[in-house]
Amino acid sequence: MIDLVPARLDEIALLGAHCDDIAIGMGATLLTLTRRRPGLRVRALVLSGGATTRADEERTALGAFCVNADLESTVLDIPDGRAPAHWDQVKTALAQFRRGTDPDIVFAPQRGDAHQDHRLLAELATTEFRDHLILGYEILKWETDTPRPALLHPVSPETAAEKARLLAECYPSQSGRDWFDDEAFLGLARIRGVQCHAAYAEGFELTKAVLDFGGA
Repeated sequence: MIDLVPARLDEIALLGAHCDDIAIGMGATLLTLTRRRPGLRVRALVLSGGATTRADEERTALGAFCVNADLESTVLDIPDGRAPAHWDQVKTALAQFRRGTDPDIVFAPQRGDAHQDHRLLAELATTEFRDHLILGYEILKWETDTPRPALLHPVSPETAAEKARLLAECYPSQSGRDWFDDEAFLGLARIRGVQCHAAYAEGFELTKAVLDFGGA
């Protein structure tokens, strides 16, 4: 197994189409990062849910997942499921968000996601963050669009269990969905763990990266 270790990590950007996307896709990674790097700057943009109880859930959740972080989050009110019809608004919001952050890593939905809102955000992320490492997280849901992630982040059993617990606690509005439960989230994390010789892991798609051997 080949490890990748960032030389510098002071700030990250989180992009989500809906409230709960970020936590579902990379909640355990957020818990790990923000605990290991107190004061990490976390800047988050979520496209839909603004001025609703979903936005309240999202702010509570991000606060719980980003422990000890310097966190700023924005939740917009683009209609759920209609992001492509609001392309100009999404593009403008993403450009404005980009001007307010200089992240070492950008986390966004993976580009092969079947949901139109996720996919649009994934595509536009690379147009605004052109010189940044962008990692695409996977969002477990009804569609059979589960990717084959090239990058795996091992997490401890305790962190995986904490992620599942926080998802249930922070997003009560989603409790009626038949896929929104501990077994589903831990099941996927266990599969990703098997793929990197760990108990649990979260997977990410890597769109493009530059290999630097120090000028050799």
